[in-house]
Amino acid sequence: MKLKATEFIALLLTALVTAVFWGTWFTLTRSLDNFAPAEFIHIGKTIIANVAIPMRIIMPATLVFMVLVMWQSHRGYKPSFHLYTVAFLLMIVTLIITVAIEVPIDNQIKTWTENTLPANWESLRATWDRFHTTRTFTSIASFCFFALGIIKRIK
Repeated sequence: MKLKATEFIALLLTALVTAVFWGTWFTLTRSLDNFAPAEFIHIGKTIIANVAIPMRIIMPATLVFMVLVMWQSHRGYKPSFHLYTVAFLLMIVTLIITVAIEVPIDNQIKTWTENTLPANWESLRATWDRFHTTRTFTSIASFCFFALGIIKRIK
């Protein structure tokens, strides 16, 4: 696959991943404390159901295409290659936060009802919020570094 096409696909996928996290953070996460427990559970379960399957496809595809771009650019476009590498590593950090912290909390939320909320649910919500914010901004940074790699290459 030609570098330009691979870059386009990788950039698009990176934008999609970032958009999922940014949209949730911008529209919901900053207001989590304002929701009653029943609302929080309902919203949480709905979002989890909406994004779980698509993100299992989009996130790995993003990483694969980022690696393809890195491989295609490692010889002739060193400055871009380095920017792509930083973008890839930031997306790996985003994935680690998702798999190690966010998904386990999501899996707990999926089992909750208003009557079965654990005593530490607010602490779990705060942890989810803090790490969701972190992964939102690591994904934004990843997108920026990747886009800069493209700009640097076509200059």
